[in-house]
Parts: sequence; structure tokens; C-alpha cells
Amino acid sequence: MKKILALFVGVAMTSGIVNAQDSLYIYRDGIVICKRATSMIDSIVFHKVILPPITYGSVTDIESNIYKTIALGSQTWMAENLKVTKYNDGTTIPNETSETAWIALTTGASCAYNNTTNIDTIKTNGRLYNWFAVNTGKLCPTGWNVPNDTEWTALQTYLIAGGYNFDGTTTDDKIAKSMASTSGWNTSSQNGSIGHNPSLNNRSGYSSVPSGKRDDNGSFVNIGSYGYWWSSTETAAGIIGNYWSLFFDSKSLSNFGTREFSGFSVRCIKD
Repeated sequence: MKKILALFVGVAMTSGIVNAQDSLYIYRDGIVICKRATSMIDSIVFHKVILPPITYGSVTDIESNIYKTIALGSQTWMAENLKVTKYNDGTTIPNETSETAWIALTTGASCAYNNTTNIDTIKTNGRLYNWFAVNTGKLCPTGWNVPNDTEWTALQTYLIAGGYNFDGTTTDDKIAKSMASTSGWNTSSQNGSIGHNPSLNNRSGYSSVPSGKRDDNGSFVNIGSYGYWWSSTETAAGIIGNYWSLFFDSKSLSNFGTREFSGFSVRCIKD
């Protein structure tokens, strides 16, 4: 028997089925995800994929900042960007505002985007850290760490296999919408991207925000368009650190390497 299996992901997913002459189309988020000739179909079976409920925990840093946390598979992640100004041993992390001084650093430092002092903005976006701060091993609360590439890849694999792709498939990386917050991102006409129908974002509860970065020339760029998060993995010792990113016009989670004096956000993972 020839069958069409239609996947419905979570309560937020809606699909339209249109029978145009001799073809059947199934739409998700404005894009055709399945097209079949009606002569090839004997029956349609609907299967609803039930995603785990979003349940937040919490963790507190050395300065008494409280962060939401989310369990995803066997991992527990912060669901907010780090904003601490002290290492977990109480040592102050230097706050560097100068572009020239920032790119000359070979030790840990942090800053707020555009050097803002607005408490609400910092609460939403967190602070930006260079990789030297990551490499101290003291940036996250005790019992937590900056995830390495293996841990990032495990998150990516879990979300893909778990049905968090925007179209409900379980192959290829289309998890960006499920990782991104529902607000703050630039809008996009690209089907399945973060910026397209953002009300459908964040089915995982990971709540990524587009907090931009401090570039390797010391300038602040890309707030609203990109979120960047350090990995503790190095490509070239003392030179290139790895990071993972989301882009408002993309469907996927990406990873690259960059100069270690760049300033990116940090998400901590439980040991």
C-alpha cells in the first residue's frame, strides 16, 4: 500500500493540504515540504511528533545573577547569555572599552555591546567575552563549563534527530528556528529561517538572542542579525578559537573559527 506519512511537530505547527488537480501539496511555514501525484497515494496517515515540554531550571553565578536553564537530551544548558563580570574565583574580568586595547589583548576581558551600561540591554543580550577569558576555565559558575565542539555537536545532533527541524524532518540541519528566541531578530523572507514567522521560533526553549559580536578590529557589529557563542575548542593554539552561530536569514546552526581577541557571547553547559 502506498502511503503519505505527514509529520506534525508540536502544538505550534500548522500545515495546509491543497489538492490541485492531480497533485497533493503539504505546506509548512509557507514552503512545500511534500508533493505527490494523487494517483500514487492510497491513504494518508497523520503522525504527530510530541516534543518534550519546555521546563526551565536555574543556575546562579558568583555575582548572584540568575539564569534560566534547559535540559536538552542528556545535556543541561543555560537558556540565557552569560553576563558575569567576575571569574568564579572572585577575580574581576577586565572591562575593555577601547577598540585599540581590545585587539591587543592576550588575556581575558569582556565588554557590553557598544559599551552600553543599560541594565535591561545587558540582561537580555549578556556580555561579550574574548576567548582568553573562556580559556581560563573560570568563566562559568562552578559545576558548569564553556561547551567544546563535541558538546555543541551533541546538542545539534539531538535537536535534528528529535524532530526540532522547522519542517519536522530528522535529517539535515534546519534547527535554527527551534533554537532562536521569538523576538529581537531581523525579519526574513527565507522560508524556515529564524527571521521568517518568528512566532514559530524557540520550540526547544534554548532562547538564542541576536546579540552581535565585537569584531577582530574592535568594532561592534551584527546585533539583530547574528548570535555568536564561543566553544572552548581551539583550531590553532593561541590564535584561532572556535565558535557557533545563528543567522536571522538561515535555517541552520553553523560553526567556524576566528581570532581569539574577538568578542562573543557565552552559553554555559552543566558538567
